[in-house]
Amino acid sequence: MKSLFKSVVLITIFSVLTRILGFLFRIILSRVVGAEGVGIYQVASSVFMVLLTIVSSGLPLIISRISASYIASKDKKREASLISVALLYSLILSIILCLIVIIFKNLFSKLLSDERCIQILIILLPSLIFSAVYSVFRGALWGQGNYFALCVSELYEQVVRIILGILAISTTFTALENALSVGWTMTLACFLSMIFVTLLFFYYGGRLGKLSKKEFSPLIKQSTPITLMRIAGSFISPLVAIIIPARLIAIGYTSNQAMSLFGVAMGMTFPLLFIPTTIIGSLSTALVPEISTALAQNNKKYIEERVVSSIAFALFISAMFVPVFMGVGEQIGQFLYDNTLSGVLLQTASWVMIPLGLTNISSSILNSLGLEKKSFLNFICGAIVMFLALWFFPPLFGINSLIWGMGLNYLIVSSLNILLIKRKLKIELRLTSKILKLAVLLLPSAALTTFIVSLSGYIFPLFITLMIGGIVSVTSYILLGAVMNLFDVKAFLISAKKKFNIPRLKLKKKQV
Repeated sequence: MKSLFKSVVLITIFSVLTRILGFLFRIILSRVVGAEGVGIYQVASSVFMVLLTIVSSGLPLIISRISASYIASKDKKREASLISVALLYSLILSIILCLIVIIFKNLFSKLLSDERCIQILIILLPSLIFSAVYSVFRGALWGQGNYFALCVSELYEQVVRIILGILAISTTFTALENALSVGWTMTLACFLSMIFVTLLFFYYGGRLGKLSKKEFSPLIKQSTPITLMRIAGSFISPLVAIIIPARLIAIGYTSNQAMSLFGVAMGMTFPLLFIPTTIIGSLSTALVPEISTALAQNNKKYIEERVVSSIAFALFISAMFVPVFMGVGEQIGQFLYDNTLSGVLLQTASWVMIPLGLTNISSSILNSLGLEKKSFLNFICGAIVMFLALWFFPPLFGINSLIWGMGLNYLIVSSLNILLIKRKLKIELRLTSKILKLAVLLLPSAALTTFIVSLSGYIFPLFITLMIGGIVSVTSYILLGAVMNLFDVKAFLISAKKKFNIPRLKLKKKQV
C-alpha cells in the first residue's frame, strides 16, 4: 500500500489550494455580480445541490471501497463491471431528476419564490448529468489510490470555473444576466471536468466492463445510507436557520437582533471550527481504499494499526486548535470580521472541534468497514439531540444554544461511532482517559496564550499579536503533551512518515 503520510500531505495541499481559489472566486462574484445576482443564483443553486447530492454523494465512496477490494484480489473483470454498472445507474438517475424538474417546472418555480431562479436551475440541469459521469470515474480513481489524479481533477474544475466565470460576468450586465452567466459557466465547467476526469481514468489504465446484476445490488444498498445521510445533512442548515431565530425571538430578542446573532454564529464563527477537518478530511479520503484493501486481504492487524493511529491523529489535530481559539479567539474575530462577538463565540465553541474531528474520522472508518447503515443511524441520533437542544436551550443559553446543540450532536455521533468501531474490531482505544488528560493540558496552554496575547496587544499590531498567540499556543500544547506523555512528539512531528508508511510488500509477507 502507498504511504498514507504522503497521501494525506498531497490531499491536504490540494484541498487548501482549491478552497483558497473557491474563496477568492466567491469574493469576485459578490463584487461583480452584486448581492441581487448572487442571491438569485444561490436560491437556484440550493435546489440544484440537493439534486446533486442524490446523484453523486454516496457513489464515489462506495465505488472506491468496492473497487479497492477488487484491485486487492486482482479481479479486474469485476472492477470494470462495477464501473460500468455505476455509470449506467448514475446516468439514468440524473436524467430522471432532470426530467422531473422540467415536467414540474411550474411547481419548482413556485418553490423557488422567484421566476428568475427557475431559469438558472434549468441551465444547471446538464451539470447533473456531467457530474454523474464525473463522480463515477473519480470514485474509480479513488479506489485505485490515485490521489494525484483525484486532487488534480478537483483543482482543474475550480480553475476552469474561475476562468470561465471571470470571462462571462460583467459589470454592465443586469443582476439576472450575471446570474445566468454564472449558471452557464458552472455547466460548462462541469462538462470540461467530466472530459478531463474521463481522460484521466483511461490514461491510468481504467476500463469499462460488461454490465452485471451482481454489481448493482451491493452498489445501491451500500451507497443509499450515505446518500440519505448527506441529503438529511443538506436540510439541517435550513431547519437550524428557522429554529434558532424563532426561539431567540420567543425569549425577547427582536427579529433583527435574532438574525444578527444567528448570522454572526453561523456565518463567522462556525466556519472557523471546521479548519482542522481540512487535514482530518484528507486522512479520511486516503483511509477508505487503504482499509478496504486490507479487508479484502483479511489483514486485521493492519486495519487495527490504521484505525488506532488515525483516531489518535484526528484527536491530536483537533485538540491542537482548541487553545489557539480559546486564547486568541476574540482577536481572530476582530481581525477577520471586525466583530468581537464572533471571537467570543469562537472561544466558547472551541471545544466542539474535538468531537467534530472524531466524528469526521470515525464516520470514514465505519464507511470503510461497510457499516454505513449503522453510521446513518448514529447520525440520526445526534441530529435528534441537536434539535432538542436548539429548541429547549435558548432560554438558558441564548445564542450559545447553537454551540451546545452542535457540540452535543458531534459528541453523541462520535461516541456511538467509536463504540461501534470497538465492537467491530474488538480493540481498546481508551479515548476517555486521553481526552481527560487533554483537558488538563489544554487549560494551561490556553491560559498562557491568553496572557501572552494580552501583553502583546499593547506592543504589536493585531496581525503580529495573532501570530505570536498561535505560535505560543501550538508550542505549549506540544511541549506539555510531551511532558505528560500524552503523545509522542516524534511520532507526530518528526517520524510521521514512518508512523504511517506501511508498504504493500510488507503486507504481502505478513499474509504468507
